Amino acid sequence: MELTLQLIILCLAGIVVGIINTLSGGGSIISLSLLMFFGLDANIANGTNRVAIFFQSLAGVKKFSDSKMLDIPRGWHYAVPALVGSLAGAWIATDINKQLFEYLLLIVMVIMVILMFVNPEKWIGKSGEQQSRKPGRMTWITFTAIGFYGGFVQVGIGYFLLAGLVVQAGYNLVKANALKVFITFLYSPFTLVVFLWHNQVNWLYGIVLALGTFSGGYLGAKLAVKRGASFIRWVIVAVVALTVVKVFWGF
Repeated sequence: MELTLQLIILCLAGIVVGIINTLSGGGSIISLSLLMFFGLDANIANGTNRVAIFFQSLAGVKKFSDSKMLDIPRGWHYAVPALVGSLAGAWIATDINKQLFEYLLLIVMVIMVILMFVNPEKWIGKSGEQQSRKPGRMTWITFTAIGFYGGFVQVGIGYFLLAGLVVQAGYNLVKANALKVFITFLYSPFTLVVFLWHNQVNWLYGIVLALGTFSGGYLGAKLAVKRGASFIRWVIVAVVALTVVKVFWGF
């Protein structure tokens, strides 16, 4: 396939990835798969994807901030441990068994979907206000672990962040989604530096993919604010269903 066509496909796919990642998570399955399909090693694809994630998160944070959906003062309690964990995860991200990872990710996503429908009010909330829960020791443990995972592979990190912010921190799904993007935005440049240090970034593919994810991140945040938590929940269900098809039938 010609390089020009590859770049066009990456940019268009980036828009889709940005929307999915901002609304739910798992969009990096698409971008990583494409990068590897175009000839990048898994580690380089993993590092290159971080360029796009940073710009996608930047666009999402800008839109959520403009819409007054970001609880930044409390958000630092979750962002700092996630940042610490992400640096450790990125540093040891040297070899990834893609197939095993996909199966594990699928299990996590299915469990989250079940929880959202078994107890939907926990995810959606009644009035759009988060519950008052003071961050403590478990907050550091949980979000350091989540950050470690995000630094290591990134794919599906949105699901873990949403789970931590909703179930443990007490946010409803819309505000948790905004904070998820904020946390990802904060740790992304640091993990990118780690991959750069190990020469595992293809700048051409990364920048072109980022052009798409930036647009997608803005559109995704706009949809999240406009449509609300129920819409986000169904987007997550759709992404999980597509992932099932991809993992089990190789679609």
